[in-house]
Amino acid sequence: MRINEDLTKPVIVHSAKLDWVASPSAGVDRRMLYRVGGEVARATTIVRYAPGSAFPRHVHSGGEEILVLEGTFQDEHGDYPAGCYFRNPPGTSHVPASKDGCTIFVRLWQYREGDETQIVRQPGEGETAPLREGAEAARILFDDGQERVSIERWRPEATITVENFRGLEFLVLSGSLTVGAEQLEAQSWGRLPAGLPLEAMTGPEGADIWIKDAPLQHPDVLQA
Repeated sequence: MRINEDLTKPVIVHSAKLDWVASPSAGVDRRMLYRVGGEVARATTIVRYAPGSAFPRHVHSGGEEILVLEGTFQDEHGDYPAGCYFRNPPGTSHVPASKDGCTIFVRLWQYREGDETQIVRQPGEGETAPLREGAEAARILFDDGQERVSIERWRPEATITVENFRGLEFLVLSGSLTVGAEQLEAQSWGRLPAGLPLEAMTGPEGADIWIKDAPLQHPDVLQA
């Protein structure tokens, strides 16, 4: 399966408008944003867990990066409410589930060789970041020099420019913004190749946005 596999082209997906696709586990459905491969794939996905659903234990051979969007995601290590961000490096494993249901944003098989950092950021955690023009809050979730992941709050009706020297990926968490001719709302996802800045104007309620500043595919990305 190949979905938005050409990393040289900008892409915006209004994921809230996509149909849910059933996974192999009952009650776990997906909206696929980027995918190269079958059930084991390099992928970026919105995943919904119905109340009481679970996924069988599995090893993250290619690493896993998660942001909890709604509800509470769980595994045998703890509970992760909306706003939690964590990275499970290659070799880690767990049994993901949700007692009351949840929605998460997941990136799989996009780790590079040697990235073994495992972190959990609870809602609101992270180092305060310098504010770009038009932003009223920003915090860094992860930065190791090779990639930088942050969450920013953008002011209402603000014009925002995010420079792009390595590649950008972003997800609207709340509010709305306009990028070119596209009107983005919660769970709209975008990806821009290096050299193409993100230029946006927020709506009357502003916007919260998750941003990854990194090569769209690391030269030494793990092979699936």
